[in-house]
Amino acid sequence: MAQSVIQNDQDEALLTFIACIIYDEVMYFSPAIANHFKIPSIMFRTCSATSLLVRAVIPKLHLQGCLPLPDSILQDPVPEHYPLRFKDLPVTKFEEQTLRLMTNLFNIERSSAIIFNTIDCLEQSALAIIRHQKQLPIFPVGPMHKLAPDSTSSLLEEDTSCIAWLDKQAQDSVIYISLGTIASMNAKEVEEMAWGLATSKQPFLWVIRSSQKIASEWMESFTKDFKILVGERGCIVRWAPQKQVLAHEAVGGFWTHCGWNSTLESLCEGVPMICRPCFGDQNVTARYVSQIWRVGWQYENELEQGDIEKIVLRLMVEEEGKEMRKRARDLKHMVEASINNDGPSHNSLNELVEFIMSS
Repeated sequence: MAQSVIQNDQDEALLTFIACIIYDEVMYFSPAIANHFKIPSIMFRTCSATSLLVRAVIPKLHLQGCLPLPDSILQDPVPEHYPLRFKDLPVTKFEEQTLRLMTNLFNIERSSAIIFNTIDCLEQSALAIIRHQKQLPIFPVGPMHKLAPDSTSSLLEEDTSCIAWLDKQAQDSVIYISLGTIASMNAKEVEEMAWGLATSKQPFLWVIRSSQKIASEWMESFTKDFKILVGERGCIVRWAPQKQVLAHEAVGGFWTHCGWNSTLESLCEGVPMICRPCFGDQNVTARYVSQIWRVGWQYENELEQGDIEKIVLRLMVEEEGKEMRKRARDLKHMVEASINNDGPSHNSLNELVEFIMSS
């Protein structure tokens, strides 16, 4: 009995310092804890608002007996989710455990509110639908990396030597290639990419991480020989300070896996994209980049040297790429307006603070 009283006193003392719990969507059990302590719980989604809506389709497909997805419907449009096709849904390998997780992730009504790392001008329609469906306060305060521009969330050591190399390149001349921290390329893909970049004659900054798919000895030898071949026209690093790279005036294009953070960072700097999504929400984002915002091209088939050369030249040199670069910079200005004083993201952040203080 005495121990219970002491525990209650400790809980009350702790609560004097806690206004609410802000939790990642994967920690879907957090609202129950917040409810126990009678404090608000706010979900923080690091992916797009659209991806939240799309995930709700997957349990419905399961009930209809359509999982795994049959080949016959992969190219068909997903009803009420233009421009997505069934092949774009974030389902790669169907398992009952995955379905249960997705069901829990979409069951957000127990939360007091939702924070989105997105921007109203990018996802106005999706945000409006979520507000209507969930009847919860929604706070799109993105892009988060612009709120704390001097911080870094990189888990890998950044090689800043590439910035000095970029300083020597002409404006909009460099194609930047990086597939994020998880996606990997096998030896054949690396070779095709390398020779495609070489024959394009375009300056490039290429991030090649150590990968379990490729023996480190092979990669080290290949990289050394390739650097000799391309000379000063290419720069290869294990990891780059991406936000700084994308903001550099020499960078005119970004070959990306379309992770949400990378996409936001590219949009914020007005850099058009070549999209090669690998899994999950990346497919959703790539479709929006190419079909809705029209600041990138998505490529889905296996690419060889000749394809890569054409793709790079299409973006970096040809008139079509220049028009896409202009659209990307127009969108950049819209994003900047959102985070400036009295912009939607700026106002959402103030409203979030007021919501927490008044709860």
